[in-house]
Amino acid sequence: MITTMDLNANLTQVDIAIVGGAMVGAIAALGLAEQAKRLGKPLRIAVIEAHQSGQQASGFDARAIAVAHGSIFALKQIGLWPHLAKLGTAITDIHVSDRGHFGMTEINAERFHLDALGQVVELTRVGQQLEALLQKSDITYYCPASLTTINSTARQHTLTLDDGRQIACQLLVAADGLNSQVRTLQQQPLAVDEFGQSAIIANVTCSKPHQHMAYERFTEHGPLALLPMADSEGQPRLSLVWAMATPLLQQHLALADEDFLQALQQAFGNRAGEFVKVGERHSYPLALSQMPRPAYHRTLYIGNAAQTLHPIAGQGFNLGLRDVMALIDVVGVALAQNGDVGGVKVIHDYLASRTQDRRETIANIALLVRGFSNQHWPLVAGRNLGLRMLSWFPPLKAPVAQRAMGWQGRQQSILWTRS
Repeated sequence: MITTMDLNANLTQVDIAIVGGAMVGAIAALGLAEQAKRLGKPLRIAVIEAHQSGQQASGFDARAIAVAHGSIFALKQIGLWPHLAKLGTAITDIHVSDRGHFGMTEINAERFHLDALGQVVELTRVGQQLEALLQKSDITYYCPASLTTINSTARQHTLTLDDGRQIACQLLVAADGLNSQVRTLQQQPLAVDEFGQSAIIANVTCSKPHQHMAYERFTEHGPLALLPMADSEGQPRLSLVWAMATPLLQQHLALADEDFLQALQQAFGNRAGEFVKVGERHSYPLALSQMPRPAYHRTLYIGNAAQTLHPIAGQGFNLGLRDVMALIDVVGVALAQNGDVGGVKVIHDYLASRTQDRRETIANIALLVRGFSNQHWPLVAGRNLGLRMLSWFPPLKAPVAQRAMGWQGRQQSILWTRS
């Protein structure tokens, strides 16, 4: 622990400072605090977040993400899921298809003796809940506040915020997203693989209830995903992510709502019913980015600060949460041994625990994007045969479902025994 006497009234001494207080950063802070409590060890934590959760979109147009079954299991382990469970909409089935071709399959929760494959949550509501938990905890919470400088020594970092306040820490955790200020200040490399695609995100309603079905449909322009959401004023909602070449996306953004819904209907088909309403449309460029080594001197990078994925399989948050769980594990070991929570062993153990999962997940996502965005006939035939094989031989679905549900490492055996 840092024991240097505070000679600066504007300086706060902590053990761990987390830059970024959105889902991954807030969960990391709360999980670390819970771990320290279980071990009976003191741990001073600070969270620095630039935006308050209430500033995000709400109501019909609320943004949503899928929390996989394996991630829910992890959140239960650190005592957070009971606070979030009421905010979720269950995914009981996932329907995967290739537009214009014979390939399709379904993954069903019942097949694995589960109530759900995952839950869809609205970012605003989850953010508000996590912020409330942070404020009730002993964690020092700076919001709104931005990081401006990092001064480092062999034993600690000193962070300066935009209002002049300073924080000294043994371990710095960067959870501040793709455009990480920590990464910029530390001048760490980021490898970016452009896919030449962008995504439209919006919420839509259909003429019939979604019945907790999620859809992944591969089209000639790119993947199209629909996630079930909670009703809004009696209207059943689906969260849409539609990837396509950037020039084509601009054309779709310019369409009137009625024309956009017609284009969506043509691309998706009628399996979910008739699309009757679309909310506000947003877009963002798609790329796969990753830090070759998500660590630096007394610094660990987690979530989108370490890597961002194409949304083709909805695994970005779930991979980031596995970063969080690894962080909690290695810090827990250091605390139990009365060690340095920012020392070389913590950094090396974290990297060792994350290398294989990151590498395999990133490679699989890149393969999916290229394999299902390519119209070369051997690839089309191969991927459609693969989808059909999953339907013809159900035992083959176990490893696919395992990935879709975010089960990794020691968790895998649980799923296999249920298949």
